[in-house]
Amino acid sequence: MHHLTAQPFGSKEFANSQPRRQPSQGNLPRIMRLVPSLLLGVLISWAGGVNAQTENPSAPSDPPAETVTPETITPETATPETPTPETTAPETTAPETTAPQADAPPELVDALAQIDVAANQKDLQTVMSFFSPQFTTSDGLTYDDLQRTLTALWERYPNLTYATELNSWEQDGVAIVAETTTTIIGTQTADGQTIKLTATITSRQRFENQKIVQQEILAEQSLVTTGENPPTVQVILPEQVTIGQQFEFDVIVQEPLGDRILLGAALEERVQPSSYFTPTPISLEVLASGGLFKVGIAPAVPDTRWVSAVIIRDDGTTTVTRRLRVVRPGDTP
Repeated sequence: MHHLTAQPFGSKEFANSQPRRQPSQGNLPRIMRLVPSLLLGVLISWAGGVNAQTENPSAPSDPPAETVTPETITPETATPETPTPETTAPETTAPETTAPQADAPPELVDALAQIDVAANQKDLQTVMSFFSPQFTTSDGLTYDDLQRTLTALWERYPNLTYATELNSWEQDGVAIVAETTTTIIGTQTADGQTIKLTATITSRQRFENQKIVQQEILAEQSLVTTGENPPTVQVILPEQVTIGQQFEFDVIVQEPLGDRILLGAALEERVQPSSYFTPTPISLEVLASGGLFKVGIAPAVPDTRWVSAVIIRDDGTTTVTRRLRVVRPGDTP
């Protein structure tokens, strides 16, 4: 069993469940973790802009066919399942829960719509007017952090589009707690290549006096593709594990490998604002089977991690990122 020791996950290391061959020494591509943060206070993490210059190792043999059942994420769309009510229910003692949208307070529906419009127009002043100066997130992001991150994000990716759906809402005293799902789509051109992004984030916001004062990300996943025909993949990763639990992270390429070479790498890191636009160096490996197959051990304390994979083929590159929550037994988000 080989280990990837460059990026430890708490007390664990990702372990490759398949034998592998290494590319030539000196080929150290960089996977750029660009965490476009937000819209509606929503943080998204994604890894994009892979810059790989590799020599052509001999082609690996075809792997045996595999049967997999998770949903397929294609380069054109990313449609993750919304977390179940058991996963996303707030811990507070149940304030009255009401059906979304139709019966939601007009001021809540209007605020969500206005934030989407302002974000699509890259109107930073209007977007920030919906956030309290005391705004915080479960990831440690503050009002000032949010403003700086949005400014940097929109400079890099000026054509992002946002669409937010209200999943549920609760009246909690004078506050409104709203759970939303936001889809973000955009493209960027770099070095003559078009980079496509699709991300989906489910989050919970607390509104007080019609301003967002607090936010928690419940689930997120993103897909970044480049090239004429980027690999179509299936991703297996739980949204939540308990401390010390073993888990699998599989990214399975759906097209037959044939005699082509497939390169890939897996990466995980702690969710924190300082990582948003920090490039992380990784080493690619030649994949001897049709994807990445990793096993991890969750850390001994509660935490939130970004887990990413990059798959490179001669006709395109696919990068996926998911959020993994590490909780104590019996805890809910």
